[in-house]
Amino acid sequence: MNTNAVAVGRKDPVRGARSCQEPCPIERGMRVLGGKWKGSILWHLREGPVRFNDLARQMGGASRKMIDQRLKEMEIQGLVSREVLSTRPIAVAYAITEIGRSALTVLEQLRLWTEVHGI
Repeated sequence: MNTNAVAVGRKDPVRGARSCQEPCPIERGMRVLGGKWKGSILWHLREGPVRFNDLARQMGGASRKMIDQRLKEMEIQGLVSREVLSTRPIAVAYAITEIGRSALTVLEQLRLWTEVHGI
């Protein structure tokens, strides 16, 4: 038995390719950036901090609840940071972090790809 094959993954009987035993880099990246609205949120934060209400207006088709959930996930993942501006009434702003900013290159390529192919 090839011990190297066990370390890398099992052979897929249908395609003959090696399957991942753990999520591959593409899958891990999609788990971070592929969540609904995450890419759009990062794109809207690219030019500077945005208050939650302004972001919600810019996001059009997303509910406030969905935006709030995604922002919480993204804060945990280190893609955005949250700053409380005032407590009465509560006002918060979100900013893109360096990790989030590094994803903008990928999002820009995706934008160009969709435009070139009319998707």
